[in-house]
Amino acid sequence: MKPNFKRSPVLVAMALLWPAAFAFAQASETAPAAGTLQSVTVTAERRAENIKDVPSSISTLSGEKLDILNTGGQDIRMLSGRVPSLNIESSFGRAFPRFYIRGYGNTDFRSNASQPVSLIYDDIVQENPILKGFPIFDVNRIEVLAGPQGTLFGRNTPAGVVKIDSVKPSKTTDGYLNLSYGTYGTTGLEGAFNLPVSGDWNARISAQSQHRDNWVKNDKSATKDLEGYDDRAIRLQAAYDGGAMFSALFSAHNRDLKGSARLFRANIIKKGTNDLVDDFDPAKISTDGLNSQSLTSTGFNAKLKWSLPDFNVYSITGYETVSAYSRGDIDGGFGAAFLPTGGGPGRIPFPSESAAAIRDHKQVTQEVRLESRATGPLTWQAGVYLFREELGFDSYTYNTLGGNVQSGAPLRSDQTNDTYAVFGGATYALSPDLKLRGGVRYTQDKKSLATQPQPAGDPNLTNTANGLGASTDNSQVSWDMGATYKLDKDTNFFARIATGFRGASIQPAGPFGPLNQAAPETSISYEAGIKADLFSKRARTSFSVFHYDVKDQQLTAVGGGSNAVRLVNAQKASGDGVELNFDAYITPNL
Repeated sequence: MKPNFKRSPVLVAMALLWPAAFAFAQASETAPAAGTLQSVTVTAERRAENIKDVPSSISTLSGEKLDILNTGGQDIRMLSGRVPSLNIESSFGRAFPRFYIRGYGNTDFRSNASQPVSLIYDDIVQENPILKGFPIFDVNRIEVLAGPQGTLFGRNTPAGVVKIDSVKPSKTTDGYLNLSYGTYGTTGLEGAFNLPVSGDWNARISAQSQHRDNWVKNDKSATKDLEGYDDRAIRLQAAYDGGAMFSALFSAHNRDLKGSARLFRANIIKKGTNDLVDDFDPAKISTDGLNSQSLTSTGFNAKLKWSLPDFNVYSITGYETVSAYSRGDIDGGFGAAFLPTGGGPGRIPFPSESAAAIRDHKQVTQEVRLESRATGPLTWQAGVYLFREELGFDSYTYNTLGGNVQSGAPLRSDQTNDTYAVFGGATYALSPDLKLRGGVRYTQDKKSLATQPQPAGDPNLTNTANGLGASTDNSQVSWDMGATYKLDKDTNFFARIATGFRGASIQPAGPFGPLNQAAPETSISYEAGIKADLFSKRARTSFSVFHYDVKDQQLTAVGGGSNAVRLVNAQKASGDGVELNFDAYITPNL
């Protein structure tokens, strides 16, 4: 199999990066002293701090670790299991990742779903799950913040936050280019080039292209070749440094994905076991439905900073838009049990071929935040936050046995979501060794949804028992308290109590079930732990114990009394656990 490189803006950009990569690849690299670990700086509290000084559980990935992970051609799910308590899965292939932290997440697969784990990419929330799959490339650091983050990051963070920060423009001329190749014609190409434009302006362009050949063969008359993809993304940044008083960072990014949707395989597990059937072959499938997936997303953001004598002022503006289409054979087989010829593999009660699409989407965010510059025992920050999302999404069904033609009109729904919040937090040093932290946030969250009525006689006639539209309007106060105690120069103890919430959800009416809603869910978490550098900084560890309670957890119920997907609220859920991070140099070079 040969790699298939098609002409695209991303590949053209990479071609331009190639000469610079070899000349400047090592220009900006720095290394710690031989055999010692560098200190880790994080922005979990919205300001740069040593990870040991933050009273919460934080895991990070950066540098060589990320470079190695990125060579496998994987999407954002490559982060799953790379840090304690983080799991990521998807039933949409390379789109629509679902995040879980400490076992707390949500399996909802609707186009307007929300999740209890928020993804923040370059200070901009990626609210719709389709946006959360944006590729990871030219990244400086990834932080996984476990537990509720409602004070500083807002709603939809009761389980935690995954925070991604890309490499920013600098005053040096440098760049890099990475190329990887693997089985199934898997190719990865990633590069970046940094250029000082003038005394005040610096620019950076970075891009990634990932390709895999189709490697699964379908022996039926539907889509014959499956599981391949072409996934390309690009980021452009421009930074302005106006001296001590003002700075600005402007960024634009784009992603284009074409490939296969997730494959569903019917009856491949032996009954009563966890074993695959004897004749299972991952490179073969027998389905009579069509399969395709495409996605395009674009975003722009601007971060402005004014430095005044007593405090800094930040303005962070973001705009995101995405369109997507994903079609697959949900029954995972061919035919049907009621046909004279039957179906397979195993028993297929009835054919099920469907598609989901985002036809229109706009997300606008604005934050204004004040941050103290004082060097005394008290530091603080406060701000306001605005969010608006407009989402138009469609659901399609297809007549598989009738030639894979569309069955009736699509179910078309439109949703708007408006949120505003005010927040503040402070840290106070009671002594050189003991620091207390606290914060609070008030959020107002409004959501409305409407589904268009189906034409009379349509086979997908919508269940109107609960109407075709609904709206919610909820307010919530989130807060947190924490403390850090410095035992010695290498060891800190910490403790934290925090709350978070996820806004209400609305599921549109469909042929098999009426419109339904889920009330907001709230969580409270308790944790304590230790962070330490060991053996003259040759090793580093963090250990924590935690407990959390969730009230009115939003869940997705599939099937049961009807062939429908329903939103439900679980009255109560709880979780307990321990986490351990450990990094060490085993030898001076390992």
